[in-house]
Amino acid sequence: MKKSWIGLLAVLLIGGVLATGASGKPKNKGDVKTGLQVLLEHPNLVEGKRVGLITNPTGITASYEHGLDAMLRQGIDVQKVYGPEHGVRGTEQAGDTPGSFEDPRTGLPFINLYGKKPEEMIPLFDGVDVLIFDIQDVGTRYYTYIYTMAYAMEAAAQAGKPFMVLDRPNPIDGIHMEGPVLDPSYQSFVGLYPIPQRHGMTVGELAQLFRGEFLTHKPKLQVVRMKGWHRKDGYSDTHLPWVPPSPNMPTVETAQVYPGTGMIEGTNLSEGRGSTRPFELMGAPYIRGWELAEQLNKAKLPGVAFREAAFTPTFSKYQGETVKGIQIYVTDSDRFRPVLTGLTIIQTVKELYPEDFAWRKDGDNYWIDKLTGSDRVRKGMDQGESAHAMEVIFKRELEPFKHLRKPYLLY
Repeated sequence: MKKSWIGLLAVLLIGGVLATGASGKPKNKGDVKTGLQVLLEHPNLVEGKRVGLITNPTGITASYEHGLDAMLRQGIDVQKVYGPEHGVRGTEQAGDTPGSFEDPRTGLPFINLYGKKPEEMIPLFDGVDVLIFDIQDVGTRYYTYIYTMAYAMEAAAQAGKPFMVLDRPNPIDGIHMEGPVLDPSYQSFVGLYPIPQRHGMTVGELAQLFRGEFLTHKPKLQVVRMKGWHRKDGYSDTHLPWVPPSPNMPTVETAQVYPGTGMIEGTNLSEGRGSTRPFELMGAPYIRGWELAEQLNKAKLPGVAFREAAFTPTFSKYQGETVKGIQIYVTDSDRFRPVLTGLTIIQTVKELYPEDFAWRKDGDNYWIDKLTGSDRVRKGMDQGESAHAMEVIFKRELEPFKHLRKPYLLY
C-alpha cells in the first residue's frame, strides 16, 4: 500500500513539472503577452499620435482579433496601414508586388511597402507621427519582413518619425543559431546584413541590432517588450495562436525546417511550393524517392527523419508534374539542426544524381549564393566538400556574432 502511494505521488510530481514553465508557474494560454497586447494595455504610449501601422495577418491578439481592429477599438489613431511582401492581407505569392487600396471595412489606406527603398517610403509616411511595426517573423535571415522593417526604420529616421516595434516570439527559439553569416558583398533583400542564417533573435532585438550596428540613419526606436517569453521557448510553449506569416509558411513546423530547406529554392529541386507541406516536401521528377530517403536516414542527422514522398505541385517548379522525393520530419526540436540538414539534402541529391542536379540561376547570378550569403556553399559542394565540414566553418563565424548581438538581447 505504501509503495502505491509513493508511486502516485511520483506521478503527480512528474505531471506537475511537465505542466509548468521555466518559472514553475503553469503555462496557460495567455501567459505570454506580445508587444501588441502590452500596447493595448498601455495605449497612452501613443496618445495624441497619428499612427502608421506596418502589419500583416500575423498581427493579432491572443483572442484572434487583428491588431488594427483592436487599436481602433482602444481609440488609437491609426491613419495608414502598410504591408510587407505578400501584402497586408497576406494574399500575394512570393515575389509578387501587392497593390495599395482602401480597406472596405475601416476606410483606411492599405499601402504596399514591398519592393520600395527607404527614399520611396518617406513620402508614404506623410500624415503620421509614429510608425509601429507588428509582424511575426520566422527566425531565418532570408525571410524578408525584417528588411521591410529595416528600410522603414531608415525612412522613419530621415522623415523625423519615431519607430516602435511590438515584439513577438522567435518561433524556433531564441537560443540556437546556425551559420553561415552573410558576406556583405552578397547583400540583397533576402539578406541585408551580416547575420547568421538562423539568428535566434526576436524582431525587437533585430531592430535594436540593425539600429546600433548597420543603419545609416537611426530613428528614435522603442521596442515594446513581450511579457512571459523565455529564450528557450518554441512557439507551442507560448500558447499564442499561429497565423501563417506568408502563403508558404502554413505551420510552426514549416518555420522550424525553413532555415535549412529554404536553401532548396537555390537548386532545381522543388522545395514543395504548390503542395500542402512547402519546405517539408521536396524533390524532382528525376529523383528516386526511396533511394534518397534511405541515404538521408543513413546519415543519422540529429533530430530528424525522412520518408519517401511524391507530390504534384499546383504552381511553381514542376507545376502539374509528378515530383518524387522526400518528406522531412523533425523528431527532436532541441537536437535538430536545420542548416546542416538542408546542406545534407542538397549534397546527397548532388551525389546521387550528378547529371540531373543543377543550381538555379538568377540572371547571371546563383540564387543559392543570395540565400546562403556567399558563394562558399555552392563552390564548396561543387568541389566535394561535405555538409559537416561546412558546418564546422560556420560555427566559427557564429562566435563573433554572439558577442555582437549580446548587448541587444532583451530576454
